Amino acid sequence: MPAYRFLTSWLLAAPRERVWDALEDAERWPEWWRGVERVELLERGDGNRVGELSRYTWRSRLPYDLAFDVRVVTVDRPRAMEGRASGELTGSGRWRLFEEDGVTAVLYEWDVATTRPWMNALAPLLRPAFAWNHDWVMRQGGEGLARRLGVPLLGRT
Repeated sequence: MPAYRFLTSWLLAAPRERVWDALEDAERWPEWWRGVERVELLERGDGNRVGELSRYTWRSRLPYDLAFDVRVVTVDRPRAMEGRASGELTGSGRWRLFEEDGVTAVLYEWDVATTRPWMNALAPLLRPAFAWNHDWVMRQGGEGLARRLGVPLLGRT
């Protein structure tokens, strides 16, 4: 299975707790994150959400949808959250939030492999398109989160 490693950063003019609350409430992502079609809670976790299992369905600029489940494995409120993905993507994702003077830096690390046979077969040719697509989705997330919070997006990568 072809593996992909992505690092995204957003810089928002908002306190870390407000950013955390919006990111943690993944079931509401479709309201503000273009590309997120649906987030469905499958299993509840503990009081800190560890063990929680949700199904994410994404639609992007390329003509295909992706669905995968994420189980929350660690939570360090409001600094970090990590989950393990399974389904059409397998791997791990980790959110980390840092704040200084009311500005929050959000880092997202996404280390995954594709499981769809057509994606795996075409990966040598389409890897740049898949990376571009991921970047588009994450750009929509940063811009949507800034709108949701009513703050400027000061930077992103």
